[in-house]
Amino acid sequence: MFKTIINAFKDADMRKKMLFTLMIIIIFRIGSVIPVPFLDAEALRQLMNTATTGQNSGSFFSMMNMMSGNAFSKGTLFALSIQPSINASIIMQLLTVIIPSLEKLSKEGEEGRKRMEAIQRYLTVVIGILQAFMYYLWLKNSGVALYGDKDGFAGILTGFIIVLTLTAGTALIMWMGDQINDKGVGQGTSIILFAGMVARVPMLVQVLMEYIQKAGTPKEPAAVYEAVKYQVSGGRDPWLFYIFVPLFLVIYFTMMWLIVFTNNAERRIPIQYAKRVVGRKMYGGQSTHIPVKFSGSGVMPVIFAQSILSLPSAVQTVMGEARAPEWLRNINNALSPFGWIYPTIYYVLILFFAYFYLSIQYNPVEMANNLRQSSGVIPGMRPGKPTSDFIERVLSKITLMGAIFLGIVAVIPFIFGDLTYMHQTTFLGGTSVIIMVGVALETVKNLESQMMMRHYKGFLD
Repeated sequence: MFKTIINAFKDADMRKKMLFTLMIIIIFRIGSVIPVPFLDAEALRQLMNTATTGQNSGSFFSMMNMMSGNAFSKGTLFALSIQPSINASIIMQLLTVIIPSLEKLSKEGEEGRKRMEAIQRYLTVVIGILQAFMYYLWLKNSGVALYGDKDGFAGILTGFIIVLTLTAGTALIMWMGDQINDKGVGQGTSIILFAGMVARVPMLVQVLMEYIQKAGTPKEPAAVYEAVKYQVSGGRDPWLFYIFVPLFLVIYFTMMWLIVFTNNAERRIPIQYAKRVVGRKMYGGQSTHIPVKFSGSGVMPVIFAQSILSLPSAVQTVMGEARAPEWLRNINNALSPFGWIYPTIYYVLILFFAYFYLSIQYNPVEMANNLRQSSGVIPGMRPGKPTSDFIERVLSKITLMGAIFLGIVAVIPFIFGDLTYMHQTTFLGGTSVIIMVGVALETVKNLESQMMMRHYKGFLD
């Protein structure tokens, strides 16, 4: 991977694209520290420490903070990050399946693709306005928004400026992602998301160092030792962190290796095309395959599952814990990330959404019909329904194995945090690892494909 990047940097055109992508990432990080006006910084810090750490590390706000690279917890220009864009993309995929006119538009080639992208941009702005307004209501009810509790012009102006600033940040991120697609390297939205994830790595290092410091807590004075023992390590001896921290690093890098290994794994369905004679020339007769990715659904099932499980906590937080009904508080208590209920439901939802996403991506009947029309067959399978049934069985098996692996990677950080009492490490868990590794691999593949298009023979050797 590093050799590919170095070789790409030697080419003037590729170097220009890589530097342009780096410039966009720098702009994104600068915007992630520019604060939104009319917010009390100290009150916001205290609020976010409560809403995104500890027992709330699996909440909706924790997920938003993870995707924004801590910009959400700081109330900055890019606080919403690419979440509205992701939601718009998911909604467009669902609407394309449900609405026939959108499905027809998606098959109209380049012109249809541009119109679909335009619709998605407008939808992103609308979702950005809704999320910005929800964010403002939460800050207002929590006493973070200055003048937010006042009636009249001051209160209205405060809310309008905050919502407008956050929405403008969303639109700017969307524009920067498009610029990366046109002039940079990789997929713009994924690159920005990757930058936000990587920005949280130093925080993980800091958290691990704090656990190491706690492990060396002297037994005298006894009051301090007992406080660390019960408040930080759950009643265990703090020196166990000397074992737990290296164990966490081993598990973390093992997950990265497994994700790299499975990201390139695929099941190849063999295809044989019949020979046909046209005039004096013979066409067809070649063998090929349909690649089915082991992790074809990517991280989408995890995002879906996490969004649903974090919805009750988001509603309670926006309403205010004092005004939330008792049944909602009971649900949130039951869905605490540090117990057996949350990981179990989380795992089941990942399995469900993996199959749901499969039904959106693949249509076995349509694939079988396309093969028959192009005189292609799967060896040993008759055209038509037997072929579609075979494709459906293969897709189901691959999806099940991929979903099981994805679920294990997603729940391991919660199980590890519950067993070791290292709850602060879950903020950069399985979801973050999957996204970072996946984006890095896809970007390298993009670099390789662009270099191969330039016909540099042996350039990658």
